[in-house]
Amino acid sequence: MLRIHFTEVDLARTRLASRPDPLWEIASSLHRFQTRRGKWAYSAWYRSAAHRLTESGLAPTVKSLLLPAFPRAAYYPDFLTPPESQEGLSAGLEAILATPRDRVLREVAMVADAARHPWLPRLAEPEQRRMLADALRAYHETAIKPYEEKMQARIDADRAVRARAFLDGGAEGLLSSFAPRMNWRPPVLEVEHHMVGGDLHLNGRGLVLLPCYFIWHSPVTFADPGLPPVLVYPLLHKAPPDGADGGGQPALDTLLGRTRTAVLLASAHGATSTEAARAAGVSPTTASFHTRALRDAGLIASERVAAHVLHTLTPLGAALLREAGRGPRPDPVATALAPADAGGGTARTAPHP
Repeated sequence: MLRIHFTEVDLARTRLASRPDPLWEIASSLHRFQTRRGKWAYSAWYRSAAHRLTESGLAPTVKSLLLPAFPRAAYYPDFLTPPESQEGLSAGLEAILATPRDRVLREVAMVADAARHPWLPRLAEPEQRRMLADALRAYHETAIKPYEEKMQARIDADRAVRARAFLDGGAEGLLSSFAPRMNWRPPVLEVEHHMVGGDLHLNGRGLVLLPCYFIWHSPVTFADPGLPPVLVYPLLHKAPPDGADGGGQPALDTLLGRTRTAVLLASAHGATSTEAARAAGVSPTTASFHTRALRDAGLIASERVAAHVLHTLTPLGAALLREAGRGPRPDPVATALAPADAGGGTARTAPHP
């Protein structure tokens, strides 16, 4: 178990990232190729990504270069997921290229199977890191970028849940919303299923909470406690309905009608059943009928938060609103929870699920 110790200043400086971190998503997606755990949740991505990597000729590079650099183990080098990556892939890759030689050698030496890959220490050489950066960019373009809208929609839905918790209980309510995988026992956040335990004292630096689409089950953080504090946590993945694999078009016929559209729009930034009913001008009982239909169609997801059931958009629901030109407007609550600027944390880690 990892125990993260907060002060009052840390609570005030805790932030929720607003978008995927490209290097964290790359690292975690590479882990999906190294295990069968949770494969059902990523089956559609796995098949399409594997096909695109093979067709593009990148598969050998992934196998020989990227998988050894990002092993699914208790540790892989922190410098490969720098905080600058929250500013975008290019900024993250530039930070990797700028990593001091001594740090590269020190962190590579900590990789468990480094002896099996004698080229890993050569990453201390600028030309080898440039080769790695080029491979990471090509991998992102091929395996991650086609899924960016889906990933962002899932993160937006998660942020709606967290925003509700923040409004109801402040920063402590936000931290409590991660139960049961994380338990808030003031002033300590206990992170379950962490492969490396110990204590992390924030000491006034605050914490960036970073949702990650491709992490499975266990939150992770940097191995080096001196780096900017970040906790990367997995989004919940629910099994699709029988026979569903990213489709659901026939079920969209049930959306015809003003009431159901109003409920869907209300869910764009998260709405309780009562709020959805109010937005649609119907009774809570009638609203429940419509939320059930939208949920069955794969357009919204429902999750219990304290005494309420909160409805948020699924990637399919968000895509439908975008196509209809009725996508959600910027959410002031979500904006308030975002890092001060896009460069807010990101993360690199040690324990890997």
